[in-house]
Amino acid sequence: MSTLAKVPCTIVTGFLGAGKTTLVRHVLEQANGARIAVLVNEFGDVGFDGAFLEGCGIEGCDEGRVVELPNGCICCTVADDFVPALDQLLGSDNPPDHILIETSGLALPKPLVQAFNWPQIRSRVTVDGVIAVVDGPAVAAGFFADDPQALAAQRAQDQAVDHDNPLEEVFEDQILCADLILLNKADLMDAAGKAQARAEISGHLPRAVKIVETAHGVVEPALLLGLNAAVENDLDARKTHHDGEEPHDHDDFESIALPVAEAASPEELAARVARAAEADGVLRIKGFVPVAGKPMRLVVQGVGRRISHHFDRPWAAGEAREGRLVVIGLKDFDKDAVARALAG
Repeated sequence: MSTLAKVPCTIVTGFLGAGKTTLVRHVLEQANGARIAVLVNEFGDVGFDGAFLEGCGIEGCDEGRVVELPNGCICCTVADDFVPALDQLLGSDNPPDHILIETSGLALPKPLVQAFNWPQIRSRVTVDGVIAVVDGPAVAAGFFADDPQALAAQRAQDQAVDHDNPLEEVFEDQILCADLILLNKADLMDAAGKAQARAEISGHLPRAVKIVETAHGVVEPALLLGLNAAVENDLDARKTHHDGEEPHDHDDFESIALPVAEAASPEELAARVARAAEADGVLRIKGFVPVAGKPMRLVVQGVGRRISHHFDRPWAAGEAREGRLVVIGLKDFDKDAVARALAG
């Protein structure tokens, strides 16, 4: 099979809460008849992102075109999860023209790209491009380094310097593999913040990568799809921290899923989530919760100290109105404090 006959796949990577799922939804909304399938991966016990896509009212989302791989990292489970998922999509009666692969916020994209060189995959699909979605305000604030200036100075003196900040390593490995970087949430930054975020990103890159500013993941799909990068053939140009490690793990992070009772109001729940986010080591909170007197399901998301919520759809007939939030944090984060805060 020639390269032209292969189904193109776009890998969407990015740190926790950067806006990957929102971007994917936007691309699906702008598909204009193209058969686009989505393979979405979760780190944690609650299938939030897949559920956020399925039944969202976008044509095609509910026809087996969203395949979810929960509770793990796709780059660690290629044989067990990724290959069967591709088989499911490609073997359907109406196979996709393009596949979007949304990795978990803690996944490293390069091992996933390497999987495209497996014999049973290589002849069928190609990596059209790797898109890294970046949380602009977080990067502008130096979220991925304890002391960005000191670290930069230390690196300038010794290019072989190592560090113990797992968040920065994940962030770096994601952008080091990228063909395009989306500086998301640009609407929340002023000109100085945008300049700082761009400088922070560029400081980690040994090669030129285009950076596009966006808000709410709104970007022309033509900028993302059809890059024809054949990334699986270009791995040597994408040096990352974890090159040569086989396999890698995510021992620096862990997650829990907690039931959450019906909330009195969105604001009351947001206040509880905000208190939970203040617990030591918490990185991300996301999930669905019922609200008293409301027929709609409330989506709640927290990244660092920023909490957002909105109603996405009515609870389906026969669907249990049960709230559940997944909390992702550094290893040994204060789970008891999180549980207390969410319980009110």
